Amino acid sequence: MPNRHTEPGLPSLLKKLGAMTAIRDTYLVEQSLLRTIGPLLGVRETSLYRVDDTGTIIRVLNHSRSVVTEENGVQRDAERIEEVTNDQGISNTLRGLLDNVRLLGKSCSRKIDDGLLVCYPLRGDSKLCGYFVFQRDREVTPVEDAIIHGVLEVFTNYYELLDTSQRDHLTGLLNRYSLEINLDRLWNLLSARLHESDNKNSRRDTAPQTYWLGMLDIDHFKKINDTYGHIIGDEVLILVTRLLEKSFRQSDLLYRYGGEEFVAIIAANDIGAATQAFERARKAIEQFTFPQVDHVTISGGFSGADPSVLPQEVLYRADSSLYVAKNGGRNRICHYDTLVKEGILKEVASGSIDLF
Repeated sequence: MPNRHTEPGLPSLLKKLGAMTAIRDTYLVEQSLLRTIGPLLGVRETSLYRVDDTGTIIRVLNHSRSVVTEENGVQRDAERIEEVTNDQGISNTLRGLLDNVRLLGKSCSRKIDDGLLVCYPLRGDSKLCGYFVFQRDREVTPVEDAIIHGVLEVFTNYYELLDTSQRDHLTGLLNRYSLEINLDRLWNLLSARLHESDNKNSRRDTAPQTYWLGMLDIDHFKKINDTYGHIIGDEVLILVTRLLEKSFRQSDLLYRYGGEEFVAIIAANDIGAATQAFERARKAIEQFTFPQVDHVTISGGFSGADPSVLPQEVLYRADSSLYVAKNGGRNRICHYDTLVKEGILKEVASGSIDLF
């Protein structure tokens, strides 16, 4: 007598894996993972939890499918992707399950009111880097378990290959190509939040601007290379990178933009908090003693990541503010809107910038 729960078909699985490995964006690959396993298991909601080196959840990606009825009575499938950049809203039940998976190093499940909550570990470079979570009304079969493990292994290996291609080989930071991809994604996220705020009849001018883009540059780096050689110059780049990584939060994005330039995209509630974050990074480098070179400084400029302005223009604003910092004596951080208000910079007309 046939099993009433049909196991996932191999042709369908191979087709989905082929589609996943055709993607060249790490974020879209994560989405593809959730889109792939959910239908194979017959579940409508799947989640991916990313953790840092300490095991703290830094990002959550939720994927859900539902049936929507149009005005004409026609039904269609609809999907929703949501991203959260913190661990808020996680239930105690789920936290306990994640702890079990972390401690045991294998998949675990826990009974809840509507069935079972199932969690699988994600591993990269032989360490835990996240969790795959879903809910269903029955235990995972041995065949399903093997398929989940196989898909997660393919995903992890391919994700690491993509991640490597989007990182700078010297510093390990995300590179300029990755920046272009993430700028578009971040702006889509900001626009979505603004749209939700408008739907709730919130005033746009009272909505907090929570993301900031900064351009940072090592002062007199050419002189360092000319005086001490490129090997020492590379050491300075690596040390500056580590100091920046330590200064900013794990959830902030840091890129090597090219040469001795870096781009940071950070979250801060207001201009005061953003200034404090960039100043903390500047001071960390100023106070550090570099081998042979002794002291090194950086200059920087930053601007609010306004979703109503193209990301290329915000990058240009940060870059213009950086040049003001350079011309003003270096070893300082300048804010674009402040410079405009003081008449030091003139605001450029929207749509007139093309950096990429």
